[in-house]
Amino acid sequence: MATITTTATLSFHSQNPIKTLPSFSLSNIPFSISKTNFTSFTNLSLSIPASKSNNASSPLNRYSRFSCNCISTATPNTNYEFSDSSSEVELRLSLVGLDIQSSRDIFVDADGTSLVVQVQHSGSHITLIETNKMFEKIKPAETIWFIDDDQLVINMKKQDPDLKWPDIVESWESLTAGSMQLLKGASIFLVGDSTEINQKVARELAVGLGYTLLDTQELLETFAKQTIDSWVLAEGSDSVAEAECAILESLSSHVRAVVSTLGGKQGAAGKAYKWQHLYAGFTVWLSQTEALDEDSAKEEARKNVKDRSVAYSNADVVVKLQGWDSDHAKSVAQASLSALKQLILSDKKLPGARQPLFVTAACFFHF
Repeated sequence: MATITTTATLSFHSQNPIKTLPSFSLSNIPFSISKTNFTSFTNLSLSIPASKSNNASSPLNRYSRFSCNCISTATPNTNYEFSDSSSEVELRLSLVGLDIQSSRDIFVDADGTSLVVQVQHSGSHITLIETNKMFEKIKPAETIWFIDDDQLVINMKKQDPDLKWPDIVESWESLTAGSMQLLKGASIFLVGDSTEINQKVARELAVGLGYTLLDTQELLETFAKQTIDSWVLAEGSDSVAEAECAILESLSSHVRAVVSTLGGKQGAAGKAYKWQHLYAGFTVWLSQTEALDEDSAKEEARKNVKDRSVAYSNADVVVKLQGWDSDHAKSVAQASLSALKQLILSDKKLPGARQPLFVTAACFFHF
């Protein structure tokens, strides 16, 4: 895999005579891009339109529904070995010191994406591993297990033999490792009303995925040599949005990048007619909400997508946040990445599509 350093130049014209900024040159800013061939959170529920039109005003009538749970509760003291052999995954759990007399002392319950393994020991049940969020779906009816010396071996058939499992559970580590094969280098754009939230979550995603972090606020302020707030006061929010749109046009050709965009009225993503360059990758809307529960948040997200009253509703993934705490930015990043994984698995052609990605997911996150 070759790593190249690329530069870009963008130009835009100020619409306000108070200050003239005829062009921004990005030629002195290197972006290192790696080219390729192409613990606890709330429930994650996704509503995927069966069809969607290029017309933003078209109603979304048909939804295929599925849901998953973002909680990964593998027992902390679990000692296991895990391997993926294409059509099936194998889990080996140590039985040392448990004095297992027969297979009747072992209880294995595998159901879709959940797994519970317990053993009978000294009159009580000991949980060896428990998770309600495996990395992806299995075929429960084809699960087999047996004792091999001092190990319990569990073989589970995968629903999708093409998907490589980095680990048995969906954790931050397995998500970031596993998402690389799904994203295929496609960039991620963070949009929403809060620039701070976009920046914090983008940073966590970039670090976890090993992607380049690009911040449009930082780029704009560097070349304008003034803060966004002073720019808005001098020329208005439309001028800033126009400049950010030019930045996004330049960044749209990059791969393996996480882009944090401006929030609020000054951001290009807040205007539906400036989304053309955001369609170059996957978009995540980090949406603050006053909804009190997950069901209300999901309904709010579905309404956003259906009526298109907010430009951010063009996003592929909606993450609903009730409140905000920067200490939990990594958890929000994990929820976002989990939703993106499910979205891509619903249509593996999405990462290569250079057009609007017409699938929307909703997640509710309560702090």
